[in-house]
Amino acid sequence: MTPPEPRRRRAPVFLERQSYRRRRLMDAARVLPFLGLLLWLVPLLWPQGQEGGVRSSSAIVYLFGVWAFLVLGSAVLVYALGRREEAETGE
Repeated sequence: MTPPEPRRRRAPVFLERQSYRRRRLMDAARVLPFLGLLLWLVPLLWPQGQEGGVRSSSAIVYLFGVWAFLVLGSAVLVYALGRREEAETGE
């Protein structure tokens, strides 16, 4: 009886580091609006009413904080994507 032939290993898929990072940044830019939507819906889960409820001023501060996070996050992503594009084109 002959021993089975060893399996041939597939060559690993190679992605350049720069293109990989650019794709991940683009993925983050695509996910950011959905993350923002989920964070904006969190106050709907907070308890309502007089006893143990969240004050509306706290909810407004929370919503403003989420909005600021989304603005800053998108600005950082746009800046990073712009730098990557300039580095790839050599400008």
